[in-house]
Amino acid sequence: MNIAVVIPSFNEESYISACVTSVLNNSYSDGEFEVFVCDGGSTDKTREIVEGLMKSDNRLRLIDNPKKVTPVALNLGLKASDADVKIILGAHSEVASDFIQANADVLRKFPEAGCVGGVLENVYENPTAEYIGKAMSSQFGVGNASFRTGAEDGFVDTVAFGAYRKEVFDKVGWFDEELVRNQDDEFNYRVTSGGFKIYLSNSIKCKYFVRGSFNKLWKQYFQYGYWKVY
Repeated sequence: MNIAVVIPSFNEESYISACVTSVLNNSYSDGEFEVFVCDGGSTDKTREIVEGLMKSDNRLRLIDNPKKVTPVALNLGLKASDADVKIILGAHSEVASDFIQANADVLRKFPEAGCVGGVLENVYENPTAEYIGKAMSSQFGVGNASFRTGAEDGFVDTVAFGAYRKEVFDKVGWFDEELVRNQDDEFNYRVTSGGFKIYLSNSIKCKYFVRGSFNKLWKQYFQYGYWKVY
């Protein structure tokens, strides 16, 4: 099966190279894969870095996201590919060398799953990030978000960086572009309501670089709370 990986970005010069390179360095034997970075007009070196990587790997494409919001970026990347499976990924992440293969294997093993994903491994850049990461990895901090707290393999309500079968989008549509945050939660609700299942597997490995300040965390979770209600 052919696979596309979609990465929204905006001013991610500290992370985008490692993120994209970790995907491009994947070993995948069951088809081809491509990577789409959908950028909201970065004013730092993000675009320059991506364009440099494009010169040495034709599997990478840069797409403009003039509306500068995540769900629009996701939809631009998703619609740009006709791949059998489409994976959404955050720029603050690095994936394991078998990430793409693991997603494909789990989808093949569970044909009833329209989406699969793994557990995030937090990476701390400073002591504050470690405090935040520990809270985000506990049920007290994030409730029953299994992709953060760790859990046995099984069917769940949502995953962080999902790998979706093409037919999921054919049936339930695209990400809601009015949702600045929580667009993945809302989309996964439509996925399960549409008759598909979501499977969490510890074989799918991804590192996530935790925000290193309480101010950034406050802004992030204020938006999560606001848009969750919406």
